[in-house]
Amino acid sequence: MSRRPRPGVSRDERLSDEGLRRLQRQLQSTMGLRDPILLQWVRRYGQAAIRLIEENGRMTDELRSAIEALQEEGSLP
Repeated sequence: MSRRPRPGVSRDERLSDEGLRRLQRQLQSTMGLRDPILLQWVRRYGQAAIRLIEENGRMTDELRSAIEALQEEGSLP
C-alpha cells in the first residue's frame, strides 16, 4: 500500500526559495495579509521577508515595531 501525500507544505519546502516565492505571490495578490501573518513570515525568513514586505509597500508602523522588538531579542534568523 502506498502512502498518500498529505496536504500542506513540508518544513523543508517552507524554508526554501519556494517559500519566499509564495510570500511574494501573496504580497502581490489582493489578499489582505494582516500584520501577525506577515510577522510569521519574518520570523521564518528574516531579512529576506522584511525586504519583500517593504518592496511591496506592506510595511506598517505596527509591523516595523514588532520586527524591531524581535531584532532586539535576537529572535530573527
